[in-house]
Amino acid sequence: MSAPGQLADMRTAYGKALLDIGQENPNIVVLGADTSDSLKTADFGKKFPNRFFNVGIAEANLVSVAAGLAMSGKTPFASTYAIFLPGRCVDQIRNAIAYPSPADKKGLNVKLVVSHGGISVGADGGSHQQIEDIAIMRAIPNMSVLIPADTVAVTKLTWIISQKYGPFYMRMTRSLSPIIHAESQEFEIGKGIAMREGADCTIAACGLTVKMALDAADSLRYEGISCSVIDMFCVKPIDAALLEKSARQTGCVVTCEEHNVMGGFGSAVSEVLSENYPVPVKKIGVQDKFGESARDSEISQLLEKHGITSLNIAKTVKEVIGKKKR
Repeated sequence: MSAPGQLADMRTAYGKALLDIGQENPNIVVLGADTSDSLKTADFGKKFPNRFFNVGIAEANLVSVAAGLAMSGKTPFASTYAIFLPGRCVDQIRNAIAYPSPADKKGLNVKLVVSHGGISVGADGGSHQQIEDIAIMRAIPNMSVLIPADTVAVTKLTWIISQKYGPFYMRMTRSLSPIIHAESQEFEIGKGIAMREGADCTIAACGLTVKMALDAADSLRYEGISCSVIDMFCVKPIDAALLEKSARQTGCVVTCEEHNVMGGFGSAVSEVLSENYPVPVKKIGVQDKFGESARDSEISQLLEKHGITSLNIAKTVKEVIGKKKR
């Protein structure tokens, strides 16, 4: 069993969860697009060959086949890299999965689970670093969007969405990520997780930036600054009540994401607070530019170049505190 702080691979956790779920539920089917070894779904195909479909490098077809299987009563999990899904098949996602609503249900029961999200993909370069997917997917009606922070979240969310009707998009990172949640942590769609309680600023984060937010809060504590930290793994539907409650307690918010700051998680937070309880908000993420190549050993430098670090979170917290109403 993994322990907090240990590095672990989200894709491996996803592949294992699918095997366990597939053992219990014969309606679970898995689809890939020539990336099944990388996504760790190939083992599902070995164990359940009649419930595994590799459509090749044809992502639009991947989505369309998944839609057909869902219409036939199956629960399909379709997986590839984030740059290809949604990158190459937004039309099929919108019109074949999210739009059809049989028997007054909202969308089809398709689970789109991707890896290689954000700029931490590194060596794949700017053309393959997906920094627009949160904005794209949260704008599609009926679609739920999940950005897990660690392997505990991946495992539990995979189980949850296998049992919950509707179209889901879940984005994992390629690189190893530190475990931040205890195995006992509960997850609920539409709810965030309060990781720290504080009085001076709220740091809301998703994905690998949650660990950065926790590190920033720990460092600021030594300077007498108390921060709340929220793991907002469910970007849509977003936990507006928790965001408002924390904003009322702290008076300002910093968001952090491995995504373009235009239209992404920070924008979702800003939308909620501007309507419910306006406070100063600062967004940390990719500043509306493409990424660039970086070897695995250089990924931390790439993240630093884009300001996606615990140090920049701490610096930004101090800046936004200065904008609070006195």
